[in-house]
Amino acid sequence: MSKTRILTGITTSGTPHLGNYVGAIRPALASARAADVESFYFLADLHSLIKAQDPAKTQRSTLEIAASWLACGLDPDKVWFYRQSDIPEITELTWLLTCVAGKGILNRAHAYKAAVDKNRAEGEDDDAGITAGLFMYPVLMAADIMIFNAHKVPVGRDQIQHIEMARDFGQRFNHVYGQDYFVLPEAVIDEQVATLPGLDGRKMSKSYDNTIPLFAPRDALKKLIAGILTDSRAPGEPKDTEGSAVFQLYQAFASREETRAFAQAYADGIGWGDAKQALFERIDAEVAPLRERYEALMAKPAEIEAILRDGAARLRATRATPMLARLREAVGLRDLSRVVVDAPKAARKEADVLPVFKQYREADGKFYFKLVQGERVLLQSVGFASPRDAGQRVAAIKQGEVGDAASDFRLGDGVTEDEVNAALAAFVAAALDGEGGKA
Repeated sequence: MSKTRILTGITTSGTPHLGNYVGAIRPALASARAADVESFYFLADLHSLIKAQDPAKTQRSTLEIAASWLACGLDPDKVWFYRQSDIPEITELTWLLTCVAGKGILNRAHAYKAAVDKNRAEGEDDDAGITAGLFMYPVLMAADIMIFNAHKVPVGRDQIQHIEMARDFGQRFNHVYGQDYFVLPEAVIDEQVATLPGLDGRKMSKSYDNTIPLFAPRDALKKLIAGILTDSRAPGEPKDTEGSAVFQLYQAFASREETRAFAQAYADGIGWGDAKQALFERIDAEVAPLRERYEALMAKPAEIEAILRDGAARLRATRATPMLARLREAVGLRDLSRVVVDAPKAARKEADVLPVFKQYREADGKFYFKLVQGERVLLQSVGFASPRDAGQRVAAIKQGEVGDAASDFRLGDGVTEDEVNAALAAFVAAALDGEGGKA
């Protein structure tokens, strides 16, 4: 049974928080358990270089993200888990796709357009501070997907455009090189994925500095939850679940029965302190065992490195390298020893080459023609006053009417009359058969 290939890119920037866990990690790992799915998870460290240019932070973040996914249950023996930069075929494919990608399409990419609009609003040059990395991001993303011919790519709505671009690049490549080398991927939007509120009630995001780290120590987690923004309603006063960050966070970790009970507690006027305590206990119950595994993994970075390298090595051997070899063959980056080389013209026997008339004008203003066979000049004409006169002589010979036209020639150096007669006969015969040389 063929499996659906699902590819998930994991951003390697910052420390993972509860929003990442609920919105990305947990649902992705749940989908990987399906029997008809082949899952690919990669750390998008090359993409991170577009914004992050602190080497130590890039390294640290890559380690933390890898440890987080492993701690949350990713099994590298059952799914593909690798680091983007460990698959050099991805970057080579990026160039092959770049050569068919339309610049006009890239001009319309949301991130690039937003950067240009920002520059214009600030009175700057359109491309001020914009790197080619930002501009080419969609092509690298397309290579991530199509090196393994993924069928589906879970993305947020802001990334749908990039999947559409990947489809366009793949379709162009298939058309140019005359075969369906690439599967055209589909974007998968999970409308049920939860968006968690942060400490201030807005969407939990590193850009708002309102996150709760996924593996914060127990005491730190409790303190952060205690600081979640709430309204001023006192204990005993009924509270609204809608718009409550505490309730939304609880709901993301609780069962339906637990959520209903918590909603009833809101209606009964639970105090905010008790509500936050209940939230802390519910989150910690799920996160505590994950935190323990995370801390153990972080203590052994060499083991994480080995896992990532092993995943990349196996993928390269079985998928990426064969795929790239096929694509190199398609575009003509081939083994030169397999080229069928025609014998050089100079190496051919003169007798195998049909004689040819060549017409030209000399510096004296007169018009000439000559009969050549290969590199040898068999006959050289006298000069004619007009190209018409020279052409008529050649036309007569082409029709087999040599007559006294030979009086208009002189023999080439070392050429005998018999050779000339044989060449003229061959020329006339070829001309009559429609194969003759051109004047």
